[in-house]
Amino acid sequence: MKPHEKSYAGKDAELAAMLLDPETASAKVQGHFEVCQDCGKELGELKATMALLDAWEIPDPSPYFMTRLGARIEEERQTAPAGWLGRRLAAMRAGFAYGPRMHVRPLTAMALTALLLLGGGTYLDLTNWDQAVVPAQPTAVVHDLQTMQNNAQLLDQLEALSSNTDATNNGN
Repeated sequence: MKPHEKSYAGKDAELAAMLLDPETASAKVQGHFEVCQDCGKELGELKATMALLDAWEIPDPSPYFMTRLGARIEEERQTAPAGWLGRRLAAMRAGFAYGPRMHVRPLTAMALTALLLLGGGTYLDLTNWDQAVVPAQPTAVVHDLQTMQNNAQLLDQLEALSSNTDATNNGN
């Protein structure tokens, strides 16, 4: 395989360097383009293309181009299609193609924001319905401790009653 037929990343960069500024290309690259006929031919074709592009002059636009374009756009706006659906579709197409006649984007943005806030508030209100609160069931340990506390209180009350009755009996 010949060296110039190898595909590598720098090949296009070297060709561009030789085309645009041959003095900046390395001596090895310049020597290759002098020896290799295929690369020299490709470089010559690119130089010819660049010369044609340099010689090409941009045509001057017609002085009445913008006037005719504006008139054509106005004609398209004024043509009335037949039928209700045709008129509606034409109005939508004109709105997209030529822009709205009024500046409705800020109004649309405000309306959509209001709808979003209203819809979000409604959603939050609907998801927080008043529902019966189910009390949490105590665990077995909590239930046992509560029972022991109630028993202790009951025993204290019984003892207090018993001491009151003993005191009243002893006092007689």
